[in-house]
Amino acid sequence: MSVETPKAQDVVEDVTVWLANEFSTKLSPSAVGAIVRATHRDLKDQIVPEAIGEMLHRLARDRIARVVQVL
Repeated sequence: MSVETPKAQDVVEDVTVWLANEFSTKLSPSAVGAIVRATHRDLKDQIVPEAIGEMLHRLARDRIARVVQVL
């Protein structure tokens, strides 16, 4: 049995869409996308590929929430 790892771009796009919808009243989709892409760069090669989706979502969401709190 093999584990299929989603492509990085697909994961980034999925997380961006999800979080852009969640924070649509606070931040623009482009601002959310920038945070998600930066978070992905920070995580890349730091964790196993199978965990990137969940970890990206959690860390990017936390970073966005902190940005929104400051605004």
